Amino acid sequence: MSITRLIRASHPWFGITLVALTIINFVAFGLGYAIPWLYYLPLIPLFLSMLSGLYMFVLPYFGKRQA
Repeated sequence: MSITRLIRASHPWFGITLVALTIINFVAFGLGYAIPWLYYLPLIPLFLSMLSGLYMFVLPYFGKRQA
């Protein structure tokens, strides 16, 4: 499997993970379980989603040129 296919396949899963962790974060803080590391946990899939999104955005500009 090429790196491009892997990134394209994993990008939506990063978004799903981000949404799930954000919901868990809101519920936990709403119930009063203010664990400090829980606040930073959604940053991991956010960063991965940002990197894969930027890669997919820039890929057509540096792809093979059609003659």
